[in-house]
Amino acid sequence: MTAPVSSNRPFLNRRLAAFGTTIFAEMSALAARTGSINLGQGFPDTDGPARIAEAASRAVLTGLGNQYPPGPGVPELRAAVAAHQQRFYGLGYDPDSEVLVTAGATEAIAATLLALLEPGDEVIALEPFYDSYAACIAMAGAARVPVTLRPHAGAFTLDLDELRAAVTPRTRLLLLNTPHNPTGTVLTPAELTAIAELAVERDLLVVTDEVYEHLVFEGAHVPLAGLPGMRERTVSISSAGKTFSFTGWKVGWVTAPPELVAAVRSAKQYLTYVASGPFQYAIAEALALPDAYYDGFRADLAAKRDILADGLTAAGFEVFRPRGTYFITTDITPLGEKDGLAFCRALPERCGVVAIPNQVFYDDQDAGRTQVRWAFCKKTEVLREAAERLRRL
Repeated sequence: MTAPVSSNRPFLNRRLAAFGTTIFAEMSALAARTGSINLGQGFPDTDGPARIAEAASRAVLTGLGNQYPPGPGVPELRAAVAAHQQRFYGLGYDPDSEVLVTAGATEAIAATLLALLEPGDEVIALEPFYDSYAACIAMAGAARVPVTLRPHAGAFTLDLDELRAAVTPRTRLLLLNTPHNPTGTVLTPAELTAIAELAVERDLLVVTDEVYEHLVFEGAHVPLAGLPGMRERTVSISSAGKTFSFTGWKVGWVTAPPELVAAVRSAKQYLTYVASGPFQYAIAEALALPDAYYDGFRADLAAKRDILADGLTAAGFEVFRPRGTYFITTDITPLGEKDGLAFCRALPERCGVVAIPNQVFYDDQDAGRTQVRWAFCKKTEVLREAAERLRRL
C-alpha cells in the first residue's frame, strides 16, 4: 500500500507561496457569473485585421508551422521583427542572432529574468507593476525593489532621485515598462535619458517591456535601446497581441545583442521550447502592414479612451487620463470609497461592470488602495453602456 503524501509540508515552494489565482482570473469569472461588462482583463472584444487572420488560416492549411518551428522562431518573423525595429526606430538588429521569438511577452519576461538573474540579485521595477514581474523575479530567486510612480497633477510620475537611491551593489537590472500598465504613463525622453545614464554609470542591465509601443497617444514611443550606451545592455521585449488584437495567439519577441539573446534562448528552450507556429507567419505579415494601419489603430483607441475617461469623470471618479496603453486608472476616493478590492468585488452587483483593483500591482498596497484600473479596448457601444451604468454609483 502506497503511503500518503505528508500534508505537513506545503506543496507550493516558498518562492511562489505568495502567488495564488491572479486577479484577472477572479474578475473575469465574476464578470461571467454576473453577466457584467468586463473592463477588467485587457483583451479586445473584436479581432484584428481579417487579412492577418486569413494569413494564419493559410499557414495552417498549407502546413506552415504545424510542426515544431525553429527554436529561435521562423525566419520570416525574425526578419519582420528586425525590419520593424529599423522602420520605426532606426535600430538595426541581425534577425539570425539578435531576435528571438517567444510565447508572448510574458514568456519573454520570464525567460529573460531566469536567464540573467542569480539568487540574491536585486531587480528595480516601477510600481505598480504587471503581476507576472513579481512572480518571475521570485522564480529566479532574486529580490524586487519597487520604485513607485506617484499620482501628481493628473498623471503618474517617476522620481528620478528615488530611482537612483534604489540602486545598490546588489542591483543587477532595471525592469521598465513604458508605455506603463496599469497607469498609462509614458516615460519622457528626459526621463529615459536619465535612466540610460544611470544604467551606464552603474553598469546595469535593462529589460524593457514595450508591448504598448504603438499605443502612445501624445508624442511617440522612444525605445531605451536607442539611447547612447544602451543597445549593448538592453533586452527589448514586445509582442503582437496588443498591437494587432490577437491576444490568444501568444506571439512575442526579444531583441538584444547576440550574447544576451543567447542567454535568454537558453532559458526559453526549457519553458515552451517553441510555440504558435502558424501564427508566427501571420504576424510576420502583420508587422509589415502600412502606416495607415498603425495610425488608425492608435486613433481608434484614443477615441475610446476619451469615451471611457469622460464617462468615469461624469460618474464621479478622479481620472488619470493615460498617455499610452489601453487602460485608465481612477481614484475612488471622491465616491467615498477607501478600498479598491472591496469596491471591485461589489461593483458587478451594484452596476454590472467589472474592473481591476490596482492595489494588487503594488508591494506597498496602501499606495494603490484607492486606485482602480479600467480597460477601454472594447467596442464603442460597450464603453458607452459601461459609462451609463457607472453613472448609477
